[in-house]
Amino acid sequence: MSKSAKITKSYKKIETNRQYHIVDLKDKVLGRVASEIAKILRGKNKAIFTPNQDVGDFVIAINAKDIKLTGNKVEQKHYAHHSGYIGGIKEYNAKVLLEKKPEEIIRRAVQGMLPKKSPLAKQQLKKLKIYPTSEHPHQAQKPQNLELA
Repeated sequence: MSKSAKITKSYKKIETNRQYHIVDLKDKVLGRVASEIAKILRGKNKAIFTPNQDVGDFVIAINAKDIKLTGNKVEQKHYAHHSGYIGGIKEYNAKVLLEKKPEEIIRRAVQGMLPKKSPLAKQQLKKLKIYPTSEHPHQAQKPQNLELA
C-alpha cells in the first residue's frame, strides 16, 4: 500500500456521541416523518455513518395522535396482527389504530424503513420513543427540537 492511499475509518458504538431529538408530529404526514426519523435512528445524518454499527441518535416523537395520513389511507390502509393460534389474525384499519394506539402506526412506519430482519434494526428501533400527547419523561436528557420539512 502506497503512502498516498486513503484509509477509511470505521467508527465503533463507543466513539459515538448520542443526542436526543424531539419531533412534534402535529399535522405532519406519516410517511415523510417516518423516513426522516429512520435516517436519524440509523445515523445517516452524521458524517461518521457506518452501516454495520449503531451510530444513530435517540428520537422522541410527541403528539402522535395528531399525525396525518394523505388520501383515503385512513379508511383503506389495514394493519394485521397474528396471535400465533389458528385463525388468530386480527386486522384493523388505520382509523381504528389511530384511536386506540397512535404510537403503533408510527412505530410500524419507521420499522418498515429500517433494515429488515436484523438485530441492528431492533437496536435502532429501541431508540425511538413515541408519545400520543406532548407530555414525555425525557426532560433530563435535554432533547433538541428537530424541525422536519
